[in-house]
Amino acid sequence: MAKDRYAPKPLTDIMAGLNNRLSAYAGKSQALDTQQTLLKDFLGPKLGDKCRVSNYRDGTLMIEAVSAPIALRLNYLKMDMLSHFRAAGMAELGQIKITANPQATQRLSTANKSGSPAVTNSLKMSEQTADYLNAIASSAPPSLKEKLERLALHGKNKSKS
Repeated sequence: MAKDRYAPKPLTDIMAGLNNRLSAYAGKSQALDTQQTLLKDFLGPKLGDKCRVSNYRDGTLMIEAVSAPIALRLNYLKMDMLSHFRAAGMAELGQIKITANPQATQRLSTANKSGSPAVTNSLKMSEQTADYLNAIASSAPPSLKEKLERLALHGKNKSKS
């Protein structure tokens, strides 16, 4: 009788396959984290925060920079960086590829925000600005008038507290 490919698989078979993949992902993640630390040690805090190690495969280390000028600067430092990584124990490292990826900014900023306290920007509207908004609202169309008056009221409430 033929094997039914739609038959449910035992949970132990599924978990065994996942365990191998999860451990491989964890190992790669840990290696990339170590390489990121080496990169930050070499570049320093200012330049190190503007780039990240994105991958390491077949002796090639791939680094993403947040902009083209940062990538250009890293390209100038590429040979020294290669020596630094090799001295730190990555003897099999053959080359470093640097790319500019503006989306890396979002990844880096979320990683940095999680480690640092949040800074709130609290600009307050002056009472004079609220009066100006009320003056503009007096000659505005009805739909805009209501919104401007609400905004002016918000400004007056902020200045009282």
